[in-house]
Amino acid sequence: MSEERAGGATGDAYARAGVDIDAGEAVVDGIKEAVRSTYIPGVLGDLGGFGALFSLQGRYRDPVLVSGTDGVGTKLLVAQRMGRHDTIGVDLVAMCVNDVVTNGAAPLFFLDYFATGKLAPQVAVQVVKGIAEGCKRAGCALVGGETAEMPGMYGQGHYDLAGFVVGAVERDAIVDGSRIQAGDALVGLPSSGVHSNGYSLVRHLCDELDWEQAHGLGRPLGEVLLEPTRIYVRECLSLVERFDVRGMVHITGGGFTENIPRVLPAGLGAVLWRGSWATPPIFSFLRERGDLTDAEMYRTFNNGLGMILVVPAEQADAVAATAGGRVVGEVRVDPEQRAVVEG
Repeated sequence: MSEERAGGATGDAYARAGVDIDAGEAVVDGIKEAVRSTYIPGVLGDLGGFGALFSLQGRYRDPVLVSGTDGVGTKLLVAQRMGRHDTIGVDLVAMCVNDVVTNGAAPLFFLDYFATGKLAPQVAVQVVKGIAEGCKRAGCALVGGETAEMPGMYGQGHYDLAGFVVGAVERDAIVDGSRIQAGDALVGLPSSGVHSNGYSLVRHLCDELDWEQAHGLGRPLGEVLLEPTRIYVRECLSLVERFDVRGMVHITGGGFTENIPRVLPAGLGAVLWRGSWATPPIFSFLRERGDLTDAEMYRTFNNGLGMILVVPAEQADAVAATAGGRVVGEVRVDPEQRAVVEG
């Protein structure tokens, strides 16, 4: 972790310009233990270097590296409005590692970027500790990152996050959807809620409400909206080892409509069976609040399914039982390569 610096400026002059190097160093001190707790075999060195080192020696026969980067969008504004910063880092990791695992890759190491106008060490430390927690859930190491204090770039109390992950998979074990065929089954794994997409619409619908009230959701609205994105890495890697997983889809921005076709070969589409999975109450709440159509819901949100696996039909029930999921649909011939919900 490092702070943005300006060559030639003294510490006092830089502080008068709005950048507090001491605050940056306080963040580094506050996160050392959390970062080191994520280290896995392969990590070389420690905090403080200009680059992070990781060795693949002895881990793979013919490794292919898989990389991903993402953020958490305007869910950041939910965390900032609620004054809770301990889980948004889990979301950041989830959005990255859930992408790379769709290729069957195990995430190896993660880096973060935290940018703000005025660094508040206690906030940054909470965020990075959340990132460390996400890395532990995903089984990867937090090997470095950047803390940038940039006066004038962000409003008071605001910050931005980005994450970067590198994983690896054996070349002959890559999951890329190329073996998917008509008749294969879709197995959906439950989401933990809205995850980290669609929050511009969520905030538009909920901005005027009291987020400390439950509004029929069983707990305060703000807590429901901050529920961290589920990390599917361990479950998916285990399923790939035990079953013939032919494709995996991380349901993010674009919902079912845009994401499922990304893994399907030309000439194939997918149908999801309405009512075949449980939908968390927050989605009904948002639908009613915004008078949203089915098409808007299925193109914006995960609607209770955060990850969908494509497997042979004869394995579907066993995959669902093993992963705590549901058989939610099937692959069919469709020249337009659509994903639709029927029933």
